[in-house]
Amino acid sequence: MKQSKLPFKTRKEDPKDEVSQNAKLLIRAGFVHKEMAGVYSFLPYGLRVLKKIENIIRKEMNALGGLESHLTSLQDKTAWEKTGRWDDSVVDNWFKTKLKNDTELGLASTHEEPLSALLCDHVRSYKDLPFSVYQFQTKFRNEARAKSGILRGREFLMKDLYSFSRNEEEHNEFYERVKKAYVSIFSKVGLGEKTFVTFASGGSFAKYSHEFQTLTDAGEDLIYISKKKGIAINKEVLNDEVLADLGIERSELVEEKSVEVGNIFSLKTKFSEPLELIYKDEEDKALPVIMGSYGIGVPRLMGTIVEVLSDDKGLVWPASVAPFDVHLVALFDKEGSVKEQSDKLYEELTDSFDVLYDDREAQVGTKLADADLIGVPTRVVIGSKTLAEGKVEVVDRKTGQSKLVALENLISELR
Repeated sequence: MKQSKLPFKTRKEDPKDEVSQNAKLLIRAGFVHKEMAGVYSFLPYGLRVLKKIENIIRKEMNALGGLESHLTSLQDKTAWEKTGRWDDSVVDNWFKTKLKNDTELGLASTHEEPLSALLCDHVRSYKDLPFSVYQFQTKFRNEARAKSGILRGREFLMKDLYSFSRNEEEHNEFYERVKKAYVSIFSKVGLGEKTFVTFASGGSFAKYSHEFQTLTDAGEDLIYISKKKGIAINKEVLNDEVLADLGIERSELVEEKSVEVGNIFSLKTKFSEPLELIYKDEEDKALPVIMGSYGIGVPRLMGTIVEVLSDDKGLVWPASVAPFDVHLVALFDKEGSVKEQSDKLYEELTDSFDVLYDDREAQVGTKLADADLIGVPTRVVIGSKTLAEGKVEVVDRKTGQSKLVALENLISELR
């Protein structure tokens, strides 16, 4: 990708209507565009990051045996009425609309009901179970406030996985596998050291659910961490009973601010019973399916990466989710030798790497500042001085360390 061909420009100043660091940097760097509070469009750079995060999650879901599907956003209220969740007094963040014939519809914020209703046509016997279904799908939530950039959206992409088991033992085994998959996901996107499995309320379904909380001052949650055990407890459930269950002394807990980047719930039969998702066991006895749900908000995870890893110069992307592998920055000279060599180098690099090429006619300071702002992990700077020696400068965005590398050795060095 050549920067001279992109209509989306970087900005020097923070947008005036944003307070969160993730929104300020992502807008300035040309990754997202704010349509309204809690609603953001993802531009080419931002979409690349979003898709890389999505693919990391997808691989982990596929490894669990998850079956990827895509359900509708428009929702018939029938299934939701059966579980009592159509009523605004129960779920207060619905977006609702009507067809021209006055049929009332909702824009889905989650998909337990529609998926359970759908599966009534497909699950009959114990032989059909267990399995899990997941999707990456746009969700809509009528949040009372949306002031944290892409951390809290009214329209956002979610990965939601749902499991369907014959009994509690089968469900619990899968639940633990998902927990490990989530730990792997947050490690792969660069947040492993900052993210803790956090004990939270299980509601009416189970004693506990589990959140995955990442430490950041931008977070809205308070958690209490046992560094000795590597786990955390949400403030909402911190009490003597929980401490006893986990074998933790209150004195060893450290309070931290955090943002929830994922959650997993045991649902038992809350949805399968009212929606009549029933199977026949080996003795031909009719039983409700045991369910679980497992969510990750993809933009929220992207925003958390920004909050945790950015610095005072701009974005700092881990290689696993960076929009490009290499940022080639050409410092053109009057003679044109740098442009000729950098064009050639761009073609060579694109055979092995995903490259962003700054081929703009712009000041050196502007190019280097933009490179810091965009945050590609590895920068290759080519200028007349180093080119005279047959070398280029390779810069690590995270550490700021640089070294000169001979042109003939560049590709092997980058690998």
